[in-house]
Amino acid sequence: MTASGKPRVLIVNDDGIDGPGIKLLEELVGRFTDDIWVVAPDEERSGAGHSISVSHPIRLRQRDERHFAIKGSPTDCALLGIHELLDRKPDILFSGINAGPNLAEDITYSGTCSAAMEGAMLGIPSVALSQMLAYQQFVHWDTSRALLPPIIERLMTCDWQPGSFVNVNVPNLPVDQITGTRLTRQGRRPPGSYLPVRRVDERFVPYYWIKIAQQPGGTEPGTDLEAVRDGAVSITPLQLDMTDHAMAGGLERAFADLLGTAAA
Repeated sequence: MTASGKPRVLIVNDDGIDGPGIKLLEELVGRFTDDIWVVAPDEERSGAGHSISVSHPIRLRQRDERHFAIKGSPTDCALLGIHELLDRKPDILFSGINAGPNLAEDITYSGTCSAAMEGAMLGIPSVALSQMLAYQQFVHWDTSRALLPPIIERLMTCDWQPGSFVNVNVPNLPVDQITGTRLTRQGRRPPGSYLPVRRVDERFVPYYWIKIAQQPGGTEPGTDLEAVRDGAVSITPLQLDMTDHAMAGGLERAFADLLGTAAA
């Protein structure tokens, strides 16, 4: 905490430092603290996942004392903010507000969630925030403006487990149509949400776009997909430990003759 007792906050995103969501997030966090630092990509880096720049240098441009535009991934931004640009570690990291959903398997692709994941890896309470939208439709940013402040306030003061982060999704509905807030688990859509689509350029050379065609389904009770389908804000606690404990028993049986033996 700062001398005033207010937390130091690092804000990152994957939509770029000039995205509407990150500006709204800074406004909302500013209701609770004035010690806010923004370190974000200089352009949109959606779908960057948990990538880091290892084969080329990372350039930055300082906009003012506490705003930095980074030519790199959201994870690069978290790393630079935590290790290099702030004079001490933040008390909490907020990533977003993403323009679009980060639900179910989106988490594995999302630069927004990956920046929060990096914060959690470095021992910092971290939150990914997303305002859902549909392409070429009106975005209800006012719903995030109305509903996120009490969520942000509680996340800034609640107890955190090491290696955990939180993923929040706000449905793209007017605030008076939101049905509530739910604590959820990560859902899973049927396969096929991301498909390569072939094109041919003017020199008859093929190239590809990745089409986003999220499949319906996966709305089992208690999931993030069910919550937003029902018009509720989804709050999902996630963890870095991806060990499949349920599968361990089967593997123990399959490898019973090998486990615990030294190589010949």
